[in-house]
Amino acid sequence: MTDQMWIPEGVDPERPSIARIYDFYLGGNHNLPADREAAREVIETMPELPDIMRINRAFLRRCVRHLVDVGIRNFLDLGSGIPTAGNVHEIAQAVDPTARVVYVDRDPVAVAHSREILAGNDRAIIVSADLRDAAAVLGHPEVDRLLLLGLDEPVAVLMSAVLHFVPDDDEAAALVAGYRDAMPSGSYLALSHASTRQESAERVGRAAEQYSRTVAPMKLRTLDDVAGLLQGFEVVDPGIVYCSQWRPDPEDGPVGADPLPQICALARKL
Repeated sequence: MTDQMWIPEGVDPERPSIARIYDFYLGGNHNLPADREAAREVIETMPELPDIMRINRAFLRRCVRHLVDVGIRNFLDLGSGIPTAGNVHEIAQAVDPTARVVYVDRDPVAVAHSREILAGNDRAIIVSADLRDAAAVLGHPEVDRLLLLGLDEPVAVLMSAVLHFVPDDDEAAALVAGYRDAMPSGSYLALSHASTRQESAERVGRAAEQYSRTVAPMKLRTLDDVAGLLQGFEVVDPGIVYCSQWRPDPEDGPVGADPLPQICALARKL
């Protein structure tokens, strides 16, 4: 299949996309030359970046399994990106086929391919929307219909590797608060975020600067910064940690002594 066969109308193939670059890092094939070039330039600065993306994805899988185990059946995946193996609906519905999932993304390629994959699944849909507009996302009729938000059922809101693309701290805090305030008590927020460690600070910083120039504005945040975003939530054990440290599973490989700089947390709304 050539690139032109799956590019939706209106997509600029010369402009790198966050979703398509992430797909490239995960080994997918729904990315364009401009995406691959931008990704490789960043990898030259930070060779471990594809591993960080895979560790991030593994955290999401473990987190969704845990959420299903504690009774969550409604999932809102913000900035969901292009579908790859191990999607939220695949994980959740493998445990309980009644689980409901709404994916949200503004990238037309991600939306188009999500619709193809989800065709025939009446408990999983994709909504084309900007996650930064919480009111529009939560007020979308398909979100309310599938997740039964009007009935105050608990929901898991997933912000996997998206908040670092909201560089303004006040805007990021307001974004999280907007979803928090709409979530029924007993709901959860799962997030992962690009960070840094002393051992790799210079390299990570250069990679983030390059990403900001060529793809989208990006900001690294510390564990304390992420803790500040979780006001109104109770953080679930093991707390705010690096992704490889969050309830590790042997199938995801050994946890290294020098964790890669991607932090995460799962938190419950009181």
